[in-house]
Amino acid sequence: MDFIETISALEEIYVDAPVRTSLDKVATQLTPCYRRWIEGSRFCVLATVGAGGTDASPRGDDGPVVRILDEKRLALPDWRGNNRLDSLRNIVTDGRVSLMFMVPGATNVVRVNGRARLSKDAALCESFTQRGKHPKTVIVTEISEIYFQCAKAILRSNIWSGKDESGRVPSAGDFIAEFKSGFDAASYDAGYVSDAKPRMW
Repeated sequence: MDFIETISALEEIYVDAPVRTSLDKVATQLTPCYRRWIEGSRFCVLATVGAGGTDASPRGDDGPVVRILDEKRLALPDWRGNNRLDSLRNIVTDGRVSLMFMVPGATNVVRVNGRARLSKDAALCESFTQRGKHPKTVIVTEISEIYFQCAKAILRSNIWSGKDESGRVPSAGDFIAEFKSGFDAASYDAGYVSDAKPRMW
């Protein structure tokens, strides 16, 4: 394969100037439109980087996935997950993060780049209490830049078509069974939603 090794070699291939609106849409803090989008998003992907490499983690909630603290800061509760702590370790050691906010049916995506810190402040954590539970930590991100991503990727993938294509790909149980001989993938998948309900928050 012929790999690109330098920025100049890359720019020789992509000779067109950036689309003007792709530069004009960038803000360094929340604007009214970006605020409305963030408040309407229940799902985002959190990308981090650290000594061990990169990590991208899906985050979701039954209301806004983050809380807006002010025009420059977003608070993301760390609800219960698999306890690997990949994203959290990266934030503690590096702090650079990106967040990609999606809204079902919307063809745009809003992206935030910035720096995050991990807070264990008791009052902040308790302010997110749901169903009698609260997160152990909250990820507080200071926005460096925020902008929307054009719709082409969503349009190409037709991800919001409403068509259920999950039967075409392996299930969570299938993934585990691939590594664990004799694992009952079907039972695991059948019981996952009910098993997960008490551990969602």
